[in-house]
Amino acid sequence: MQIKPNEKYRHFKGSVITVVCVAKNSETLEDMVVYTHNNEYWVRPLAMFLSKEDVSKRPDNVTGQTYRFVKEEE
Repeated sequence: MQIKPNEKYRHFKGSVITVVCVAKNSETLEDMVVYTHNNEYWVRPLAMFLSKEDVSKRPDNVTGQTYRFVKEEE
């Protein structure tokens, strides 16, 4: 899956985030997703962003979705 700027994703806790870009960590060269949420910039490792870890049974999962982030359909 390829992450693109301006795409919107829903986090399993209910918030919708907007991707700014994919950047590199200057120390490790790991790909990082830069996104906005509540007018703040956030960064998360791309591997974690795309993780297929099942979060459906977490008590803080208000959306009932399986994965941490799910792309919002237009």
